[in-house]
Amino acid sequence: MKNKVRAQLCFMMFLEFFIWGAWFVTLGTFLGNNLRATDGEIALAFSTQSWGAIIAPFVIGIIADRYFNAERILGILHVLGAVLMYFMYQSTAFDGFYILVLAYMILYMPTMALVNSVSFNQMKNPAKEFSMVRVFGTLGWIIAGLSISYIFHWDQGENIGQGLLRNTFLMTAIASLILGVFSFTLPKTPPRAASTGDVNIKEILGLDSLSLFKDKNFFIFFISSVLICIPLAFYYQNANPFLVEIGMNNSTGKMTLGQVSEIAFMLLLPYFFTKFGFKKTILVAMAAWVVRYLLFAFGDVDELGFMLIVGIALHGICYDFFFVSGQIYTDSKAGDKFKSSAQGLITLATYGVGMLMGFWVAGKISTAYLINDGEHLWQTIWLYPAGFALTVFILFAIFFKTEKIDYQS
Repeated sequence: MKNKVRAQLCFMMFLEFFIWGAWFVTLGTFLGNNLRATDGEIALAFSTQSWGAIIAPFVIGIIADRYFNAERILGILHVLGAVLMYFMYQSTAFDGFYILVLAYMILYMPTMALVNSVSFNQMKNPAKEFSMVRVFGTLGWIIAGLSISYIFHWDQGENIGQGLLRNTFLMTAIASLILGVFSFTLPKTPPRAASTGDVNIKEILGLDSLSLFKDKNFFIFFISSVLICIPLAFYYQNANPFLVEIGMNNSTGKMTLGQVSEIAFMLLLPYFFTKFGFKKTILVAMAAWVVRYLLFAFGDVDELGFMLIVGIALHGICYDFFFVSGQIYTDSKAGDKFKSSAQGLITLATYGVGMLMGFWVAGKISTAYLINDGEHLWQTIWLYPAGFALTVFILFAIFFKTEKIDYQS
């Protein structure tokens, strides 16, 4: 791969995740403080990610794979996304905002697959080359969070009250417009399937890989993947509002420690996976979820502030050790015939169905433990996802039988 192409892909990946991290982390805080949204409404807003993930396979499978170059669709989606973000920046009521964020996530979630498609199309050895491109996405998310906290100070108490978090949408709109225009300069990525012939909906949704459920271990893993997304949704939806509410300064910037640890644990994953195997790697990830939420439940911003920081930093283990290991496991079980459809099925189940359930549950529980003065009983709230994660840990430990899976790097 030429250096120019590599630089283009890295910049594309940087902006792709800068765009997501620039508004999604502080969304709950903005909605609760500036649009006076209820916990249930905040849950609805976050669940748009899941609806986007459910619809994304249709966009990729029907349009991108058959009719248009991936880089052109990427450009169009991000230009349209920039327009929607600008209207979100101007929103003053939740009802109008919800329609905009739903439309935006339906446009944005397919771009996650499109940037991968553009990248893989330029690589001779994706297993070795992709990680060095994808890491720029994590850097983009980190830079977005650090900018909000340490450059613009939009997430400070007084500034939140003045509505400055609204500027995150304007920043995202600008970045989305830049990526949209830049996408048309990316290397050509033509459709992989012919524009003629029947559209196979089963293949698009990964349903032709359902035969994998005959394997008991894969079925247990699949169910565990769906269930673990319930505690995951608690983190996405509640972490930033929680840290702001209890008085942590620069909370958005400090939350980028999760992405820093993600890079570190991604490097450790091959060693851990090879030495200890798939089952132990997954169990460590599940245990990390339990520990993280217990740290959130019993930590504070004073003497026990380190507990909150450690809880944030555990994101690398929670995410990499479970989801990346799960992708490797799914790939090994699917074989050549079902590789793509099996990954699609897992993505649909986790980011789609699993997260959708998780956001709903998180919204219900947050509402149940809302105090009259607008504050929450956070200790009780965080014990719920800790309990969910512990339950999944126990079920997986009992029912999943140890098997050897090769790690291909």
